[in-house]
Amino acid sequence: MPTLPVPVLTVGLLLLSNVFMTFAWYGHLRFKTASLVMVVLVSWGIAFFEYVLQVPANRIGHGHFSAAELKTIQEVLTLSVFAVFSVLYLKEPLGWNHLLGFGFIGLGAFFIFHKWG
Repeated sequence: MPTLPVPVLTVGLLLLSNVFMTFAWYGHLRFKTASLVMVVLVSWGIAFFEYVLQVPANRIGHGHFSAAELKTIQEVLTLSVFAVFSVLYLKEPLGWNHLLGFGFIGLGAFFIFHKWG
């Protein structure tokens, strides 16, 4: 059975984990009438699957990526998933200021991943 390269597997698992975590953290915003206790419990249930994906992603990726690089990948994916989620699920537009801010975070990722020297 062919195995996926470490970067592909790591980023893929982190991407999927971010989808679950975005729903856990923000999905309940469309259900304002649901009790807070209920949305916390449902969010915990969804977050479990985020951990099932993220912990192996970090374990598999560490060594190929540094911890700082793994965190950077996580944050860039988090913003990317959130941007899509915000527009498609929450029906909230992203303004130029959001995009500019996300761009600066992307610029920060460039500085982390660029091989200096």
